[in-house]
Amino acid sequence: MTLDTLIYGLGLLLVGGAVAGLAFFAVGELRLRAARSRRLAGAGAPTTVVVEKPTGVVPEQLLSTVRRLGQQSAVRDPAKLSLLRSRLMQAGFFNREAPVIFLGVKALLIALATVGVLLTLPMMVGGGGGNGAGLGVAVILSVLALYGPDQVLKSRKANREREYADGFPDLLDLLVASVEAGLSLDAAVSRVTEELERRYPNLTVHLRFLVLELRAGRARKDAWGAFADRLGIEDARALATMLRQAEEMGTSLGDTLAVFSQDMRQKRMLRAEEKALALSAKLTVPLILFIFPTLLVALMLPAGVRVIKVLGG
Repeated sequence: MTLDTLIYGLGLLLVGGAVAGLAFFAVGELRLRAARSRRLAGAGAPTTVVVEKPTGVVPEQLLSTVRRLGQQSAVRDPAKLSLLRSRLMQAGFFNREAPVIFLGVKALLIALATVGVLLTLPMMVGGGGGNGAGLGVAVILSVLALYGPDQVLKSRKANREREYADGFPDLLDLLVASVEAGLSLDAAVSRVTEELERRYPNLTVHLRFLVLELRAGRARKDAWGAFADRLGIEDARALATMLRQAEEMGTSLGDTLAVFSQDMRQKRMLRAEEKALALSAKLTVPLILFIFPTLLVALMLPAGVRVIKVLGG
């Protein structure tokens, strides 16, 4: 079996998969529309006219298409919708329609990748070096459509979790200072939110949600538990558990926060020491690949030039 035959077979396999995926999506769409029409006909639902704002034809049509695709994906798998909503909130997307839009973007990217793979079919069938190029384009489009949105979401979540972990010890120190100054915990959270706005803007968004929930009358343990779930870091969950236990047992809130703040400071110092100790191992590869060859050339070049002159003379 030659290389061209193997590439041709892989290209046909990718094209067949793309056609099958497109057919499955079309059949699911037709089935969903038929079921919806039967339900509406049985219930005798009146027809409603939705008036949209004329804010640009192409963006509004694109957004409506994305929403429609996302709603169909959510209807097919409603169990994962709450988990996806939690992930989106941890990544900084707080809109109610964020899960629907995310699923719609994924479906739209898969559809566009399918069309792109179909367009690469002439490159795969043609001779010359187009087989490998077409196969490469098809693989790149497929990978971007399948894993691109999840990777973007994971990257945003990791960046925000890093900010949350860095700002949590400062948050606890300010809470300890405010509580020891005589403020209640709710008033201390409101005050700390104003102080941390410039340094940790993403963390203050979650603190504002916490303040609004507390002002709305939600139980303190439930509000702090929701705050920990939105942040998605272990320090926030530990703080929520500690506040709940302190409230149930009647212990001093200031002393509890002071002990917890000291523990968070020690953890951050241990993380900094871990990164400092791992720095020497991480610098080994750059030293070998970049710095060592440069030093070798700088040291050996004068000797090499003198040897060439002597032998040439």
